[in-house]
Amino acid sequence: MKKLILDVCAPGDAIDQVARVWKTGKRQKSARISFATPELLWKVLTARRWELLKALGGIGPVSICEAARRVERDVIGVRRDIAALLSAGFLERAESGTIEFPYDAIKVKYFVLPA
Repeated sequence: MKKLILDVCAPGDAIDQVARVWKTGKRQKSARISFATPELLWKVLTARRWELLKALGGIGPVSICEAARRVERDVIGVRRDIAALLSAGFLERAESGTIEFPYDAIKVKYFVLPA
């Protein structure tokens, strides 16, 4: 199972995680996308984008039109959401132009940041 972990952590902690992997040479079992604040996480991962990811999970590469059809939304809005999800690393684009959510599961980890 290919899993994506989303977490909220201070930038320094994220850099420490990367440094540990770099020093040990051990690959992480899961992909990870980290956000500095919960607000940033939810700004990128809106309810509509979450719905889009759920619709794309496990179906392989699809066109933007097919993605829009699956979530029953207009293509223009889905195209904007896909652009944001591509920029954030949630989706991958093939040379053919299709997009894919290459993970089987998402795990969201929240850490309480010191004030």
